[in-house]
Amino acid sequence: MANLKLSHIYKVYDNGHKAVNDFSIDIADREFIVFVGPSGCGKSTTLRMIAGLETITAGDLFIGDTLVNDMEPKDRDIAMVFQSYALYPHMSVYENMAFGLRNRRMPEAEIKERVMKAAKMLDIVDYLDRKPKQMSGGQRQRVALGRALVRDPKVFLLDEPLSNLDAKLRATMRAEITALHKSLNTTFIYVTHDQVEAMTMGTRIVVMKLGYVQQIDTPMNLYNSPYNKFVAGFIGTPQMNFFDVTLKREHDTVTIRFSNGDSTDVPYEAVSKIDSRYLDGEKPVIFGIRPEHIDIDKDGGLKFIVTGVERLGNETIIYGKLGDSLGEFTLKDEGNTIVVKLVDRDDLAVGDVVYAHPKMNKLHFFDKETEITLIHNIPLHNTIEARVSAGALRAIGTEVILPDALSKTLPEGSVELAIPPQAIVKDSDFYLKVARIEKVDGKNLAYLQNGENYLFALVDDCVTEGEDYGFSILYDKMTVKANGKDVALPIEDEVSLNGRFSKKELRENGERVLHFYYNIDKYSIEAEKENGYKINSIDKDHCYDYTYRYVLNRDNIRTVSDGEDGLDVDILEKLDYGSVCYAKAKTEDGQELLIKTDKDFDGTKAKIAFDAKDVSVYSTRIDMMLC
Repeated sequence: MANLKLSHIYKVYDNGHKAVNDFSIDIADREFIVFVGPSGCGKSTTLRMIAGLETITAGDLFIGDTLVNDMEPKDRDIAMVFQSYALYPHMSVYENMAFGLRNRRMPEAEIKERVMKAAKMLDIVDYLDRKPKQMSGGQRQRVALGRALVRDPKVFLLDEPLSNLDAKLRATMRAEITALHKSLNTTFIYVTHDQVEAMTMGTRIVVMKLGYVQQIDTPMNLYNSPYNKFVAGFIGTPQMNFFDVTLKREHDTVTIRFSNGDSTDVPYEAVSKIDSRYLDGEKPVIFGIRPEHIDIDKDGGLKFIVTGVERLGNETIIYGKLGDSLGEFTLKDEGNTIVVKLVDRDDLAVGDVVYAHPKMNKLHFFDKETEITLIHNIPLHNTIEARVSAGALRAIGTEVILPDALSKTLPEGSVELAIPPQAIVKDSDFYLKVARIEKVDGKNLAYLQNGENYLFALVDDCVTEGEDYGFSILYDKMTVKANGKDVALPIEDEVSLNGRFSKKELRENGERVLHFYYNIDKYSIEAEKENGYKINSIDKDHCYDYTYRYVLNRDNIRTVSDGEDGLDVDILEKLDYGSVCYAKAKTEDGQELLIKTDKDFDGTKAKIAFDAKDVSVYSTRIDMMLC
């Protein structure tokens, strides 16, 4: 049994096509992981890299504690079940299942024991003497599973194993593979384009699109809390309804207005996590609601005309068009069509005018441009209207003195603050009443009552509902807008510097040994040998001619004294954000960066250093992390 770790895995072909982009996941022992997505999304390529059938362009793959990037497939202790079964047609079922074990020169008695055990588990004992052509598709699939099973591998890889079967047999085989996973207690990684297979089989699902991971989560979290429109539309049958709308808040009510002019109202509490900038009635957003989360009535709600009815027994699928007339309707009239899934309803017919009532706790909204959800479990930031005057900030009914870095740069007058919940910390600058506390992802999300709005903050366990919560703002983590333009941006945790890569060949103990270096301006630090060889293997000898982007966490940068190795920088400006101070620095080759400093720092020059183990290396030619 084994866990797997895929760390920043890339697959780039010689023509420059990037099939898999920065794929990372930790897979626990005995998990059932499903890769799902449309054709060409990179799921099978990722599986083949795990199997060793495709080379890894960049990144690390561990099975257990062993790095297996360059390990032969036969040595990885994995077994793969292919879409095409890949059975030898001239061999019997027994011989197909025993073939791999015989290649390992296993004793015949042990081979027989393993084959019979797997055959009994898969209910194919009666077919051991048959040839594959004498068997049905489902039986051949069992043989393919049995051939993998006899190896007793650490990891099972299954590449769309049910796609050649009919719908009824697929349902049966889904249940059998799930039962097999539970009985074997080993790790399964399963590739499919069928979201029903993904939802019913996986403990976690990886949703992919165009080589990028869209979301990794449990089936129900994907269903209830999709990260973006693609995930929302891919998971669930029939697909989620999507409409172009605007949202307008009036006190405790938010009006959802559709492109055809129709509207429906929802309580503000149902959408309180949406940033207030989306509630002005002007900014276009995408409204999503699953067909099974809509109720139908004869009045009120969102009017539509029934254009089609599918009766499936206890379920009925209703198709409709918004409004009460067909007009020039086509089935591709996206944005005006609606699909509703009802249970135990057979009283609707084509031509009926009815009203849809979305369930208030099942609403989804997405940004029109990015298509990312607007209702995050923990909101990305709070938007607060404020005013700057004479070096002071007036916000949340309180006036505070701005730190020096902002008092110098922020314009006088009205501004808009975007503050992440993590940047609201317990202190005494501001006070708001805790309206309620919600447990989210193991954290306490406090709803702080700020007039008619909420301010979201992460609080510790001792904070209780109803109390006045005192806090301050981490000013270096917020965005400030004035007249619609950014006038202050948050300080990121990472620093990027461009540099070169080099090697030296030294003689040590009579042997020639290679040493690799990251070079930034005149500062060189020795790279970990493993990373040096990795860069060399990816970019070959061209690596010594290329420019690389070196990325590290700002907290890992330290200042050193003269005489020590380091990167010489000129200090252009000191930036005091109250809780933390930075210095804007410039290297001799013109690169600018921010470094953390003490409050009493007043130098004009400095020397900084960092450790190679803290550096991540990125290609500047293609967007790819190398190590």
